Formats: sequence, structure tokens, C-alpha cells
Amino acid sequence: MYLPKLFVTDDLALLHDLIAGRAFGLLIVPGEGIPDVAHIPFVLDRGEGKHGRLRGHFARPNPIWRAFDGRTEALAVFAGPDTYISPDWYATPHQVPTWNYIAIHASGRPRVMADDGDVRRLLEDLSAESESRLPGKKPWTVDKLPAEVYARMRQGIVAFEMPIERIEGKWKLSQNRAEADRQGAAAALETLDDPNARAVARMMRLLPKA
Repeated sequence: MYLPKLFVTDDLALLHDLIAGRAFGLLIVPGEGIPDVAHIPFVLDRGEGKHGRLRGHFARPNPIWRAFDGRTEALAVFAGPDTYISPDWYATPHQVPTWNYIAIHASGRPRVMADDGDVRRLLEDLSAESESRLPGKKPWTVDKLPAEVYARMRQGIVAFEMPIERIEGKWKLSQNRAEADRQGAAAALETLDDPNARAVARMMRLLPKA
């Protein structure tokens, strides 16, 4: 990822917060000719290793997991809010459009989980994280499945873990603009009926004064 110094974010807690909040990401693994790419939800274990650990699973027929030998490097990509920025919002004249966004790249060497207990814990953690965001209902749990149903489902998936060896965060939020330009853009975004635009505006307001 191209990372100009102004846009680098290396606060691990902040990076982890974004991953946990937007845990549906891309996993990219070297393939024959072109990379193999999968869209999956991840579980983040913040306290595992230097940068944390990612866990997830695939349908067994998906061939991507066959590269998970603990030696082949993979890249997980997480996207934060993003939005178009109009130059009309700047105080400085004669500017051009751009796009503000947040992105995280986390790389490591995934390996298949062999222990059934570890796989069950992954499935429990995946559902628990998502169910916790649903108000007004009793959380669904893996325990609600009859044993024979769980056994069939378990045979149909392959779970993995990927210790994060390197993590990069890019917060492109107009840090390269004059303060008046940045505040003007943030103010305009706040008027839009677009949750992504308003989320970017909130992040822009949190930046130190230029």
C-alpha cells in the first residue's frame, strides 16, 4: 500500500478498533497467475503476539485454504469509511477532487486449525461478536444446533488462524490540506445524508490542527 508519511497511522489500538468494527474483509493469497481472494468475516484476537491474530473459516470446497501451510504469506484488507471530496468545499481556489478513506493491511502466514475445540471456539466467537450488535434479542449460539447438525456443518468448513506479522494503517483525511480547507470539507460532509461521509467528517474533526 502506498503510504505517504502524512497518512500513516501506527496506533495499534486504533488499528485494532477499526478491524473489530469492520471485521468483514478481504483475504488475498498468492495463486497460480493471479492471487486468490476471499471475502470473509474475521475474528481479531488483540492480545495474541506483537500485532494480534486473525481467525476465520471457509467452505471446504473453496481451494484457497490449501495454501495455508504456515509458510505462505497472505494479506488481509479492511476498509473503513470513505467518501468523495469536492474542491468546491475548500477555501483555497483552483483545486481538484479527491477521495478520503481509511484502510488497513494486515499480513501473516495462515495455517489450518486442526483442533476441533479451536474450531468450535472460532465459530462461537464469530457469532458472539455479531449477535452482540443486535439489540432486543437473545443471542444465537452454536449450542442451539443439535449435535448431528453441528457435526455435518463442521465437516463442511476449514478454519484457520493468521498471526499478524505486519500491519499498516492509512488514514487519508486531508492532512495535506490547509486547516481551512479541511474544516470546510468536513463541514460539507456533515450535511450529506450519507453515513460514510459523516463518519469521514468525524475522523477529520479529530485530527490535530494543521
